[in-house]
Amino acid sequence: MKKHFTLLPQTLKKDSHFIIVACALLMSVNVKAQLPTAQQVADQMKVGWNLGNTLEAVCGEDAWGAGHTSQQLIDSVKSAGFNTVRIPVAWFCHSDTIASVIDKAWIARVKEVVDYCIKDGLYVILNMHWDKGWLENRVNKANQDIVNKRQHAYWTQIANYFNDYNEHLLFAGANEPNAHDTASVSVLMTYHQTFIDAVRATGGNNSSRTLIVQGPSTDIDNTNKYMNTMPTDQIADRLMAEVHYYTPYQFCLMDKDADWGKMFYYWGKGNHSTTDTTRNATWGEESDVERYFGYMKSKFVDKGIPVIIGEFGAYKRKLNPPSDQALNNISVEYYYRYVVQSATEKGLIPICWDTPGGLFNRSTGEILNKGVVNAIMQGMRVVDSMYQTKE
Repeated sequence: MKKHFTLLPQTLKKDSHFIIVACALLMSVNVKAQLPTAQQVADQMKVGWNLGNTLEAVCGEDAWGAGHTSQQLIDSVKSAGFNTVRIPVAWFCHSDTIASVIDKAWIARVKEVVDYCIKDGLYVILNMHWDKGWLENRVNKANQDIVNKRQHAYWTQIANYFNDYNEHLLFAGANEPNAHDTASVSVLMTYHQTFIDAVRATGGNNSSRTLIVQGPSTDIDNTNKYMNTMPTDQIADRLMAEVHYYTPYQFCLMDKDADWGKMFYYWGKGNHSTTDTTRNATWGEESDVERYFGYMKSKFVDKGIPVIIGEFGAYKRKLNPPSDQALNNISVEYYYRYVVQSATEKGLIPICWDTPGGLFNRSTGEILNKGVVNAIMQGMRVVDSMYQTKE
């Protein structure tokens, strides 16, 4: 509510000090303090966790078995050592798909989950996820106008709803937009520009909130090759870039052998099998981690643009002899430790992907995979100790 003051002519003449105070009060109602820069925010974000397969599930929070997210779960995530939570969200599923009006009950539920994180002092990344591919699978000229219209409508509503939150809340305009060449990246950049313009137009804290834009397909090679400019922003130093990392695919995500190659069970220096040799990683190991993350450091971080690895991960497999289950477990844990350490050393913010039944019990918050969680934290602590030694 705006405050109104009536000033009589004689007051204007007699008390200029009162005028100044009155004007200051009026301005304070509508003007928020400027939030920290993206780099200042990034310096505080250490290592993150994704509330995956939950609020982005089609089309309900428990559609993919996540259950009802609780404060207890978020408390456990914080206690484990994570200080950043990425919350993938579906909006198309929960809106009037003609006028793009978001359901009030849905955005209120998203706010509840955001507030669980804010209560714990965590940084929160609220994104626009796959959501039936309304944006992600339509990065082309034919759909450009309708996607931009919907992008503007959604982010205007989201930004207005969360305007009062401080720098602990960041917005991410997309997830893994399917762009892979110069033409599609040109279209993608209009989606990013629409996102930024819509958020900034809502004013208040959104005038200086840190916003995150995604590289084409969030693929490091494509991002390094095609994303040679950032969108225009009305305020300097408030943008981050995002990529994802599931390399090598055969170790991280592949769930069955294909005619072009087999699944990898073993990854990293000292972790190759001498008996199950066809399952050893043949690419995508430590030197490739260094190379890929080095691309992002040179292209963005060294130029003052922070980078998040919005998703990364690999999964322990259930193996039978002659394959080596213990060696697979060791390889996966080493992968997490190495990726987190390498990313953090280069100024990238690693945020692991997790789904129900993965790292945490979604009902109780119990850690289900202590080996991986410990590996993530070890990778971060190694870098922290290096910096402390230098100081």
